[in-house]
Amino acid sequence: MKSWRSFPQMGAGFYPTPIEEMPRLRKALGGGPRLFIKRDDYTGPGFGGNKVRKVEFVMARALAEGADTVITTGGIRSNHARVTAALAARAGLECHLVLNGDAAPVPASTFLDELYGATIHHVVRRDQRDPTMERIASELAAARRRPYTIPLGASLPLGALGYVRAAEEILESGVAFDAVFHSTSSGGTQAGLAAGLADSETRVIGISADDSAIEIAARVGEIVGGIGDLLEKKIEAKIDVDAGFVGEGYGIPTAAGEEALDLFARYEGVVLDPVYTAKAAAGMIARVRAGNFAKGNPCCSCTPAGNWRCLADNRGARTRACRVETRLDACARLDPCVDTVSTRHARVRAPP
Repeated sequence: MKSWRSFPQMGAGFYPTPIEEMPRLRKALGGGPRLFIKRDDYTGPGFGGNKVRKVEFVMARALAEGADTVITTGGIRSNHARVTAALAARAGLECHLVLNGDAAPVPASTFLDELYGATIHHVVRRDQRDPTMERIASELAAARRRPYTIPLGASLPLGALGYVRAAEEILESGVAFDAVFHSTSSGGTQAGLAAGLADSETRVIGISADDSAIEIAARVGEIVGGIGDLLEKKIEAKIDVDAGFVGEGYGIPTAAGEEALDLFARYEGVVLDPVYTAKAAAGMIARVRAGNFAKGNPCCSCTPAGNWRCLADNRGARTRACRVETRLDACARLDPCVDTVSTRHARVRAPP
């Protein structure tokens, strides 16, 4: 049986990421479970986030296979694309990004993609992305280049090992979480967490940013199966996807997400984004308010889709420039006599 350590990584990220308590947010929500956040916005290159954990496994594989170019895809403001461009620059690889969506005006994230040296290929629709990547790979191969294609979000079993590692950090923090909430879409982050926490009592709850619960659960289940193949073990993971906070669609802010964004910023100084993390936080907040977790049991918010993007979202008179910090929101049991838990694997900080 293998572990995530059996597979090469670039070594670009900074781990373990800290776990911090959010007492003011807890108070604002009327008490209830203690609230924590795992700061995966601190993972490093490309302004951090969950994609660093995943891409550095996949990029290491590309380097091992002798690639001189990487190709990947995403939306015009893709966190994954930006982190891939950053790590490609660090590895000395050429990078091609196939991005869909409205590119006018030029988003700050696209500026960063180009600053890292990536070549941008713009397409209109999502269904044009994969064929365009295939065409670019074929053209590069014909020119005797060695392209390596990375799927959307690096959400394949190898990339998901990054969140098997994150799950290990959570388990070794000394906190027995009731549940872990996070934003879910392409499925790699949820698959890694679900696989890594499969033998624990911790629930992994993915809050959808776009697709239906059935679609995402199917993707997650397939990736979990692939993780089991890589680790040479049978994994019986519980897959829980909540699509009740998507609103009108991907990238469209919701009232619940706006409230979560405000609460995290005003009470804890933590910035969410309206696309992923605010909706995941809204899912956690709704369950806290509904009394789904016992009073005194901590809830932690973690940051998977993190990374940086400037979002100029005009909503009435309000314009925000946000740092995207995707969070794995988790509920935990912690011995009330223990104020601070510190191990070599993770840091859990209680308030002073």
